[in-house]
Amino acid sequence: MADDELNLYDEIEIEDCFYDETLQIYHHPCPCGDRFEISIYDMRDGEDIARCPSCSLMIRIIFDPSDLPPEKTDAPQTTAIKA
Repeated sequence: MADDELNLYDEIEIEDCFYDETLQIYHHPCPCGDRFEISIYDMRDGEDIARCPSCSLMIRIIFDPSDLPPEKTDAPQTTAIKA
């Protein structure tokens, strides 16, 4: 989606966001009372728009990929179970 098509509420520096290491998401308070969220995986893929799940507001997260925490290597592995 082109920038002029987005109706962004604000642009926020990554330093002003909170990082949830367990969920691997950054979040920032939304005026509606919920919070904007974006996953670290989306950010590594170049996404910079965090959305609020409760309303239509969106913000742009300003960051450099080197600002992101390293990938977790101890994440649980999924395996297929054959019947």
